[in-house]
Amino acid sequence: MPFQITTQPFGPLATGAEPLTEYILEHTETGEFITVIPEYGGILRRLVLRKGHHLFALLQSPDSPQALLSDESYASALLYPFPSRIRHGIYHFDGEDHALKLNEIKRDNSLHGFVHGRVFSVVSQEVTSTHARLVVEYTYEGDTVGYPFPFTLTVTYTLVQANLLPNGNHSENDRMCALEVKYSALNTGSRRSPAAFGWHPYFTFTNESVNNMSLSLPNRTPVLLDEYMIPKGKQAFEPAATIELNDVQMDTAFAIEPTSNPENPNPFAETILTSLDMGIQLIVGQETGENKLNYLVCYTPIRRDSIAIEPLTANVDAFNNGEGLTILNPGETLSGTIWVRLE
Repeated sequence: MPFQITTQPFGPLATGAEPLTEYILEHTETGEFITVIPEYGGILRRLVLRKGHHLFALLQSPDSPQALLSDESYASALLYPFPSRIRHGIYHFDGEDHALKLNEIKRDNSLHGFVHGRVFSVVSQEVTSTHARLVVEYTYEGDTVGYPFPFTLTVTYTLVQANLLPNGNHSENDRMCALEVKYSALNTGSRRSPAAFGWHPYFTFTNESVNNMSLSLPNRTPVLLDEYMIPKGKQAFEPAATIELNDVQMDTAFAIEPTSNPENPNPFAETILTSLDMGIQLIVGQETGENKLNYLVCYTPIRRDSIAIEPLTANVDAFNNGEGLTILNPGETLSGTIWVRLE
């Protein structure tokens, strides 16, 4: 069986501490693999996929335990119970005011939820002839300041044959792999809770400069942001288009319009990052529709070695403006699917 799951130590993170366990999901024949660190936010640390005879490292993420601890870019972070920003960290819900911890001090915002860095546990592992799958889970008791709503967040990472992706637009080569990420957030409390999910990967082609890339965006409506990166309106609708990233700086939020596909009735959208030198395309797909991933943020860091392509279920400051916000009754879940592949 070509797929396998193994582990290796990562760390330790501090003197005298035990190293973390990093899980490696691998296709032994093609050399493609992903690695996940459950004990540190359940993050996907490495993603290596093949195109032709070449393997490409597709994620910018911490290379060492020290870098992992000091990383302030939220590389590959799972963002829950809210992605992006909440102005002043303050919101009003069901007759109560709540104040979250500020972690973007220069803009006076709460940023990217609070599960990043928390300890996830491994729920299950599965290896078949077509995939390797790891399920991780974080259970929250409602004890973080500003969010008194218990939940269980379950994330499933699958290294899978690319021709088995659910979007119906894929390579026919069953020897190429792709990444599938599924999330499910369950309200385990006794009252309603506000909920939004996002993922924060930084993509590249083995450290290639963003200046040598183009970005193809789906149908979308850009969100206007103020000096605090909080929405103040929307621009006019823009149809799908490609932009060259040379000297382009992005930190932009979009409301996404879904794409239909005759082979798959479920709506979705795809963002395509292209290496202009090599002609290789990295496709980031997101499930759209009711309570799904209907928003997107694209961000180019100053170092220009990667671009963050962030599928989100809600707009920036959704706890206040309600745009894309899901209200979960007790026992209800917020769930969806993201995928990454090469063409």
